[in-house]
Order: sequence, then structure tokens, then C-alpha cells
Amino acid sequence: MSEIGATAVRLDPREESAIAAAAERLKDGIGHIVTTGSAPHDVRVTEPDRDEPPAAFTAKVIGPMLVAKHCAPVTRPTGSTVLFSGVAGWRPGPGSLVKGVANGALEYAARHLAADLAPVRVNAVSPGVVDSGARGRLGDKKAALSSKSAAGTLVGRHGETDGVAGTVMWLLRAGSVSGETIHVEGGARHKTAWRLATLRVRRRAFISVTHR
Repeated sequence: MSEIGATAVRLDPREESAIAAAAERLKDGIGHIVTTGSAPHDVRVTEPDRDEPPAAFTAKVIGPMLVAKHCAPVTRPTGSTVLFSGVAGWRPGPGSLVKGVANGALEYAARHLAADLAPVRVNAVSPGVVDSGARGRLGDKKAALSSKSAAGTLVGRHGETDGVAGTVMWLLRAGSVSGETIHVEGGARHKTAWRLATLRVRRRAFISVTHR
């Protein structure tokens, strides 16, 4: 972080007292904020524990609101905040209910925070599957997962950390961009829509043939 003049603060986004304490330590002035907190809960709708969905939503959505609450007074007018959503918000599927709803909600949080905190800018980044290096623990399964991730995009490759970081850095400098969600997932959400449209067309064709 030092090479770009940034300060990393590790805290639980569900703990407001920790957020308030961090803001107090940075009271000399904040230029930009990037929040990455999450507490994924990947289960089917019939399976979640009662306390897990609220915890996941708090970490992903309420946490950034609390950061804004305590950091707004010390953020410079020319500053900005970048939040992290994710492609699950736009690609519904079995087991992605809690994560998908939380990620989708973050897009609206970015819009409303941008209006509330103006002229401070607020935007969100929505990555797809990114090879962050953590997959090494998967061993022989890593190649298969990477191949599947790449096949789910329009560009035919999974994301890289440099691409996501580059998008964040661009947003920090893009003085006329606010209230937006930038998708960095190789068109994955569009490929899902294309598949569904193709399936519907095929079904119509099949029905039209059988009714002749």
C-alpha cells in the first residue's frame, strides 16, 4: 500500500465502534476510501441459519454505510469511495441467494451514497471470478475451476487481480464518475442473459413445430 501512498485499515465492517475508531485515527483528512468487506453465505434458500443472511448483508451493505457515516466528516470534497459488489448480483443461481441479493443491493447503495455525500464521489466495482492466488489450495481442481470460470465469460478468460486493481485506481481518479457500478467480469452477466434468450427461442421453436 505504501507505493501508492495508501493506508490499510483492517476491521470488521459489522462493528461500528471499530469503524468510528478508525475514522478518529484518520481525522487529519481522507482522500479516498476503498472498502472490500464481505461475509459470504453460499447456501440454498432452504438451508441458511437465521443469523447468517443478516450478517452477510451487514458486512457487504450496511458496513459501507457505517464507513460513510463516520468518515464523511473527514473526507475531502475532492475525495471518493469505491465499494465492492460482485457478479453474483447479476447471475442468479442455486446457492447464491444471500450473496446475490447483497451484491445487487450494493449497486443501489453506491447510487444513494453518491447523492447523499456529494460532492464526494461514490462508485462500486463488480468483479467476476478472479484468480487471486488463493486457489492454490485446490490442487488438481484448480485448472478445472479456472477453465469453467473462463467459459462463463464473453472474453473467454477469468479475471486477474491487476485488472480489478486497475479499475479501482481509474475510479479514484475519474473526477466526473459518481454513482456508478463498473463491471469487471468479462461480460459474464451478458453471457447468462444470452443463454437464457437462446433457451427461450429454442423452446418456442419446439412448441411451434409440435403444434403444427
